[in-house]
Amino acid sequence: MSLAIVYTRANVGVDAPLVTVETHLSNGLPSLTIVGLPETAVRESRERVRCAILNANLEFPARRITINLAPADLPKSGGRFDLAIAISILAASGQLPRERLNTVEMLGELALTGDMRPVHGVLPALLAARDAGRTLVLPAGNRVETSLVRDVQALSAEHLLQVCEYLQAGTGMEACRFDERASQRNSVWDAGRYLQIKGQVQAKRALCVAAAGQHNILFVGPPGTGKTMLANSLVELLPLLDERAALEAAAIKSISNQPIDAEEWRCPVLRAPHHTATNVALVGGGKQAGPGEVTLAHRGVLFLDELTEFRRTALEGLREPLESATITVSRANYRLQYPAHFQLVAAMNPCPCGYFGDPQGRCSCPPERVQRYLEKISGPLLDRIDLIVEVPRIAHEELRARTPSSGQQSEPMRVIRENVQACRNRQFKRSGKLNRDLTIADLERFCGLDPECEALLQRAVKGLSLSARACHRVLKIARTIADLEARTNITPADLSEAIAYRRQARLMKTGA
Repeated sequence: MSLAIVYTRANVGVDAPLVTVETHLSNGLPSLTIVGLPETAVRESRERVRCAILNANLEFPARRITINLAPADLPKSGGRFDLAIAISILAASGQLPRERLNTVEMLGELALTGDMRPVHGVLPALLAARDAGRTLVLPAGNRVETSLVRDVQALSAEHLLQVCEYLQAGTGMEACRFDERASQRNSVWDAGRYLQIKGQVQAKRALCVAAAGQHNILFVGPPGTGKTMLANSLVELLPLLDERAALEAAAIKSISNQPIDAEEWRCPVLRAPHHTATNVALVGGGKQAGPGEVTLAHRGVLFLDELTEFRRTALEGLREPLESATITVSRANYRLQYPAHFQLVAAMNPCPCGYFGDPQGRCSCPPERVQRYLEKISGPLLDRIDLIVEVPRIAHEELRARTPSSGQQSEPMRVIRENVQACRNRQFKRSGKLNRDLTIADLERFCGLDPECEALLQRAVKGLSLSARACHRVLKIARTIADLEARTNITPADLSEAIAYRRQARLMKTGA
């Protein structure tokens, strides 16, 4: 029989659909044809596979070889199919037994020498192969990703001959193991940025509220007041990701061909694209329909510094993922959906020169120019930002005050992180989700107000012209503030603080 079937996995978004490599040898002039919608890199695997087989001192059959990558309507790209194609040719020509081919899946690029090179998108393939009950054979260079998957079923090899030895005798490859220490590692972030912030008590309070409820936050203030340092320090307050969320974030790194650090894989990521980033760079797309910054920041923080310098079309593209936590990239013949559950933190100046409202009168911008500058941030986008915080200049004496020693600072930082974690635990215990993700029905159930708070909210809606979305976000913030203080019900003080975070949005809309 001159037909062999080998299983492998494609890379489509964050999914790894099964691909069946069917190889048939027939009489005729020697040739090798690959069908099944292969892209250029896959078609070029003919030469890589031929050289790898010959340089491994194996026989490349001098027959007519037809290779079908099924399903035929699924695009195949990259060199990830090299190993599966090589093994299928060797099995179809009788050089390898077929008994174990039904229990394994092959993934890896081949060098001309027969060495196996690592490929991207291995983590989704690991999870899919595990769920299918098959063992994934992959390059040794991808072993880091296997250490993150519980109940992993994978074997790693450095050369094509090791895979051949396994198929013949069941030996030659090393079993991959789940690293329990990596799963339980309690990484400690560098707390240098947060502890170096002097003054700005209100801004740091808002930062803790944002961290506790995973709320979006915008810092507005003149240059040099610490906005960027505040924004960058948000990840220092966030707790470690649970195993499921960490695997989601690691899978995105895997398909994006970014390195995965087993030492810090449970730490929330911070993405900070430059303000020249395009709409495609932020939300995803392009020729290959790849993930954008909103997806790369999944389960972490997306920091947009100099918010008003971003293109308006790029910023407006954030509205959908901020609301739905997903982004759909459509092409002519397929659609990809990427996760985008990120926390937005942004910083901007109040006017083009940066000194609007400065007590010393340093602003030289006419009112109409200030208005045009602020209009770069649309009202719908502002409604999706929970906290808008003014970051004023601080006095020189406070700026030059001596920073306490690290030993004196470690205790307050530990307490802040514990408070944030305790606040999140209360939210999960009450509703099974963070306050940022509460639905309208959840607001009615968990954010009930007494008559005094109801009257206060009604005055704020009228005075600040709050939209329904902005009103709901005020309630979510108030709920988080109450949780930080370990209060069962929202008090007028909690609601007043939440409303204060929306007043700056009113000023930005009016330019006053």
